[in-house]
Amino acid sequence: MNESASQSVWLGLGGNIGDVRLAMATALQRLDGDDGIEVKLVSSIYKTPPWGVEDQPWFQNCCAEIATTHSAEETLKLCQSAEHEGRRERTLRWGPRTIDIDILIFANEERATKDLVLPHPRMLERAFVLVPLNEIAANLCVKGRPIAEWVSEIDCQGVEKIAADASWWRP
Repeated sequence: MNESASQSVWLGLGGNIGDVRLAMATALQRLDGDDGIEVKLVSSIYKTPPWGVEDQPWFQNCCAEIATTHSAEETLKLCQSAEHEGRRERTLRWGPRTIDIDILIFANEERATKDLVLPHPRMLERAFVLVPLNEIAANLCVKGRPIAEWVSEIDCQGVEKIAADASWWRP
């Protein structure tokens, strides 16, 4: 990958069906194996309460920083392909899933299209995103404020670190 042409991107990953840790690790390995992507940092895994649809198993979540030479749309397609490989079925919004990958921030882009809103429109409301993102990017600014400030203002009750080894996702 041409480092000089790469852009920094932050992803949120999670799931609550099956072997979620394996699904997230496989997705990160697949993305890292793409010629236009390098996984730079991965947070610990956190156990988090369900959000949206509350009558479902708890989730496991993490965040990752990647560098990519791909466009936001190409990166989204690669993330969706990794979800598909992880047997993601889109049935119920905010419902149970084997794997979910969201582009949280793509470089400094701000835009809204039918398929992609940047930065992610609800990331600042969700402890399951902000807590792991704060671990790897506390000083990253969104809407003029660092992640560390945003996370200090939300309810993080129930968010629990369950895997702290930074290399948990590597084979």
